[in-house]
Amino acid sequence: MLDVQKIRQDFPILKRKINGHPLVYFDNAATTQKPKQVIQALVDYYENHNANIHRGIHTLAEEATALYEGARKKVAKFIGAQSAKEIIFVRNSTEAINLVAYSWARSFLTKGDEIILTEAEHHSNLIPWQILAQEKKIVLKFIKTTNDGYLDLEQYKNILSTRTKLVACAHISNVLGIINPVEEITEMARKVGAKVLIDGSQSAPRMPIDVKKIGCDFFVLTGHKMLGPTGIGALWAKEKILEAMPPFLGGGDMIREVYLDYFTCNDLPHKFEAGTPNIADAVGLGAAIDYLNKLGMNNIFQHEKELTDYLLNKLQNLTDVTIYGPKNTNKKTGIVAFNVQGIPAHDLAQILDGEGIAIRSGFHCAMPLHTRLGIPASARASFYIYNTKEEIDKLVEGIKKAKKIFKI
Repeated sequence: MLDVQKIRQDFPILKRKINGHPLVYFDNAATTQKPKQVIQALVDYYENHNANIHRGIHTLAEEATALYEGARKKVAKFIGAQSAKEIIFVRNSTEAINLVAYSWARSFLTKGDEIILTEAEHHSNLIPWQILAQEKKIVLKFIKTTNDGYLDLEQYKNILSTRTKLVACAHISNVLGIINPVEEITEMARKVGAKVLIDGSQSAPRMPIDVKKIGCDFFVLTGHKMLGPTGIGALWAKEKILEAMPPFLGGGDMIREVYLDYFTCNDLPHKFEAGTPNIADAVGLGAAIDYLNKLGMNNIFQHEKELTDYLLNKLQNLTDVTIYGPKNTNKKTGIVAFNVQGIPAHDLAQILDGEGIAIRSGFHCAMPLHTRLGIPASARASFYIYNTKEEIDKLVEGIKKAKKIFKI
């Protein structure tokens, strides 16, 4: 298991006080804090290795290239990719999904083809497909959720057909924390010949990932939710698929030869990385992966489950609290959405901030799911490697204080 007190020493921001209270950071599903090892990797890059990559033959250029491509290899190994050539660096999961929508889907999908999503998707895995559907007359269908928030796989089976060309869903719900059965979802899609995209924004930070075991065609992740810097993420896709896809952006480095009337594309992965990339933050992501690997992803997964169980039990002992999604961690981890009757979620978050406790309030970029739940917003506490049960106790006391303020 994790030595949380030792881990906490690596995070400078946890020494801050907010409104006179030690910071309790429970907004990890939105972004995680950064350890000094990642911060130092950025400083070291800019102080000692800064140069443009791939083009230069001088020492700094070669060092920067080695660091950047080394980070790519770390991402590939982290998710079980066959080759580093299958890893495309992007800004975030949103850009990765848009890359698939603009390059693959616009090339291979036609009027009447169907894409299956879920009612619980983050907007980043909904809006790009809505734009595509409007443009190319693609049909969007949705896997419904049960009252507990689980995906209705029987209904999913019924809407699958030979017209289904893509199934895209989150590995872990960013609202309910439910771990979706992505291997089963992929296997069912295979039977009708559909491709599968898995949004790993919430799963890559908190559980072991093996894209070969999942069996999907596309997998996306974002660095800032897994200790890395903002502005860096990755798309993984099978090499044959990437080879068949046209470039997403045009410019330098994504070309092999350029003439006035045509060009030829560079090899993978550079074909999809036009212009000067986010070198420093890729290096930072590599450092974050080193940190996570040292802790062990199974250890991180178990730590989050323990914290989640602890909070769920505490909340169920409070009156006037509604928990959304499962009440145990059998198929859930790290994220708990709830409301306190009579206290708007934003007001609760503001009162907790006064106690130094950071949670998220709103619809968490998942408005259709909140519509399905019949609520305008929810409060969300999400955990990570540096959180403790003592912090959860402070959260519960903060909720009790809010109830007193609202006379509940």
